[in-house]
Amino acid sequence: MGFCPGLIYQSWDFFSTCYFPLRSVDIQSHFMENFLHMEKQITIIGGGLAGCEAAWQASKRDISVLLYEMKPQRFSPAHVSSLLGELVCSNSLRSNSLYNAVGLLKEEMRRLDSLIMKVAEETRVPAGEALAVDRQAFSSGITARLEAIDKVKIFREEMTQIPSEDIVIIASGPLTSPPLAESIKKLTGEESLYFYDAISPIVDGESLNKNVVFRASRYGEGNDYINCPMTPEEYYRFVDQLLKGEKVPYRDFERPVHFEGCLPLEEMAERGRETLAHGPMKPVGLKEPRSGKIPYAVVQLRQEDGPGTAFNLVGFQTKLKWKEQERIFRLIPGLEQAVFLRFGSLHRNTFIHSPTLLQKTLQLKKDPRILFAGQITGVEGYVESAAMGLLAGINAARVIQGKAPVIPPETTAMGGLIHYITNQQVKEFQPMNVNFGLFPPLARRIRGKDKRTAIGERALKDLEVWKKLFTAENAEDAELI
Repeated sequence: MGFCPGLIYQSWDFFSTCYFPLRSVDIQSHFMENFLHMEKQITIIGGGLAGCEAAWQASKRDISVLLYEMKPQRFSPAHVSSLLGELVCSNSLRSNSLYNAVGLLKEEMRRLDSLIMKVAEETRVPAGEALAVDRQAFSSGITARLEAIDKVKIFREEMTQIPSEDIVIIASGPLTSPPLAESIKKLTGEESLYFYDAISPIVDGESLNKNVVFRASRYGEGNDYINCPMTPEEYYRFVDQLLKGEKVPYRDFERPVHFEGCLPLEEMAERGRETLAHGPMKPVGLKEPRSGKIPYAVVQLRQEDGPGTAFNLVGFQTKLKWKEQERIFRLIPGLEQAVFLRFGSLHRNTFIHSPTLLQKTLQLKKDPRILFAGQITGVEGYVESAAMGLLAGINAARVIQGKAPVIPPETTAMGGLIHYITNQQVKEFQPMNVNFGLFPPLARRIRGKDKRTAIGERALKDLEVWKKLFTAENAEDAELI
């Protein structure tokens, strides 16, 4: 079968179907005519997790990559390092358990030889069942790996226009620069959507009051977290001051639209004085060792680096002014003399309306030469962003090789995300983390842990069948995906 970028075959042991992405015959013909004359290389815009993963996947397939990263020429409001793959919001890649959807997604990525997963395992720090990394070592590792690949050329300059030639992957992230955002808007013909994402503060571990804080994970499962226990009086005093705290005002052209999974602390408090005690400060599964009692509320600190000198306040994203953060967060028992290595902040995140713009291959419907990857597609989270880069890198390489782009089965975590961001039935499209609600129902009704186990087993089984098909040496077999 010859190359046909608009006709994508999917096949696994229980399901076989043909996908016809919503493009006209004229667009497909135009793409094919131009493809025959293209220089065989991929231009990737953005050196975050998605862009780096895409570059890795494409170069592994012997494709030349031009990777453009605007740092250090220009920094976004949230970035501070010139390294590729910089982690901004947290150093945690969340759960590593296969009973958790993001843990399952990570396992799928490992089986597809993900660069991000490789380096994360090499630079991990203690965090219970979560996969957390030393963020400096993590970014350094990613940068070094890509700089060592002959097929990857890294350009430290801002890309403000989308190239009119080559296969292009736009992985500019949720903090896309204004000039590039304007180019994307012109390309898509729609106003970019946006929401606000928040960053938690980081404190120096040496400045913690060891007579107050205690180490423990919930339900006695290790001691990877530092905990600051609170009495009812301490909790209410903290909430009252939080509500009175002076916040950074929104600019005139901005409107606050927050992602529900990453709300600013003060906005949660505004929903009720008990909200935090049932949210990021819930004490469930923790006992204060000195009294043997469960605190009224607790603030958890998670290790940020390998040596254990820096800790972030879990769930403490905020738009408070920096001086207010220092004043109010020092009301937390154990943080009376805390030295803040980084204050929390809130920034604008931009994403496209993928359901109307993208095919399931992550190609732009109106111009399949262009793919999108990462958080700009409407996925939320480090791992989800990298997963979209992984698929975009594979598909961009396949287009150049004259092969049909591929779509992971919807029964997998990656496939569930793809289905969500390209589902035209979604009425109000908002960023989404991977979760078990994105997976198709099981053949039989199961509940609880057994259900999650069954979903995970099905996902990994189907992933292996799919992987064998698109990595097949036989050209004819490789088309049947």
